Amino acid sequence: MVISNNRKPAYDEFADLVHRTNDALNADAQARNAYYLDRNGTLLEEDVCRIMTELAQGTAFEGTIVLKSGHIFPDIIAGRYYGDEVKSTKRDSWESTGSSILETTRPEDVERIFLTFGRLYTPVEFKSRPYEEVMSSIAVTHAPRYKIDMDLEPGKTVFDQIGIKYDDLRKLKNPAQKVADYYRAHLTDGESLWWSGNDTDETVPLTVRLWDLIPKEERDKYLISGFVRFPEMMAQKKNAVYGKKKYNRFVLWLATQGVVNSHVRDSFSAGGQVIVKWNTQSICMPAAFKNVYELRNGIKEEILSLDEDELKNTWGVNEIEESHIKQWCELVANVASNGIPASQIFEVMDAMMNGTEMEISRAALQNCN
Repeated sequence: MVISNNRKPAYDEFADLVHRTNDALNADAQARNAYYLDRNGTLLEEDVCRIMTELAQGTAFEGTIVLKSGHIFPDIIAGRYYGDEVKSTKRDSWESTGSSILETTRPEDVERIFLTFGRLYTPVEFKSRPYEEVMSSIAVTHAPRYKIDMDLEPGKTVFDQIGIKYDDLRKLKNPAQKVADYYRAHLTDGESLWWSGNDTDETVPLTVRLWDLIPKEERDKYLISGFVRFPEMMAQKKNAVYGKKKYNRFVLWLATQGVVNSHVRDSFSAGGQVIVKWNTQSICMPAAFKNVYELRNGIKEEILSLDEDELKNTWGVNEIEESHIKQWCELVANVASNGIPASQIFEVMDAMMNGTEMEISRAALQNCN
C-alpha cells in the first residue's frame, strides 16, 4: 500500500475528491441504472470506495482510502483525517434516517466528514455534501439519530435550530442531553420526548402492549414510576391547572414504554375521593391516594433512585432539594389541595412516607364537600 507523505491534505482537496467521486457515480448510474437498483447499502459502500480509490490516484489521498463499512463511523476513511458516510434509499426521496448523534465509533483523528447519498430509484442519482449541512432534525430509533435531507437549505440544519456547531455538539460528553434539552424546551401541550437524554443507552420498545394484558406486578411498577414522575396525577378534579388533564403526561410517558392504556382513569380508582384517617386526624384526598399508599415503599425507592436531572425535567423545577422525598410530598400537596390547606396534605404525605399506618375508606360525596 502506498501511503501519502502528506499526513494531512487540505480539506479542499478532499472536498474535490468527494465531488469527483459523486460525478463519477452519477455518470456510471446513467450507463448502468439497473446495476445500482440492485445494490443495497453495504454493496453501495463498496462501489463508492472503489471509485474514490481510483480517483485518488495521483493525489495526496492515493493509497489512503479505507472502507470501514458498518464497523466504524464514517464508512470510508481518507487520509486519516477525513471521511465519507454512505447512505441510500430505495424511495423517490432525498431524505432518510442517518447515523447516531453519539458517534461512539468515530475515530478521534477524523475531523471532517462528507455524506454521499444514493437515491436507488429510477433514475438512480447521487448527491454529496458536507455531513453537517444535511442533518435536518433528530429521530429516535434505538438511539437518537440524525435525519438526513440532501436538499436542505443553508441555515436550516438541526445545529442551526439548537444553536450549536456540529463539531461542538459531537465533542460534548453527552450530546444526547443537549439535544433532549432543546426539544424538551420546545414541547407544546400534549407532547412528550421519547427519550430523556440522560442515558445514552436508553432503548425504545419494539412492541406495543395493552395495559390490561400486562401482569399486575408490572402494572404496579408503571404506576410507581407515574406517581413519582408526575405528581399532578394526585390533583383534584377542580384543579385550575390540571383538572381533566392530570393523566396526560403519564399516558404519553407510558407510550414511550410501549404501553397503551385507553382508560387510564380507571387505573386510579376511577376518580372520586377517599377519607384518610391517621392518629386523630381525618382528611379527604383524591382516590388515587389509595394506590399511592399501597405502593408507598416502591415510590420511595423510585424517588431515591432517579438522578436529579431527570427529577428536574419531570417535576418542572429548577432545583432539587436535599430531601427528594419531602420535595415530592410538597409537589403532591400543592396539586391535591382543594379547600384543605396544602400544608395539611403535606403532613399526611410526609407521615405516610415515613411509615405511619393509615386507614383509607371510600368517601361519600357529601363528606368531602
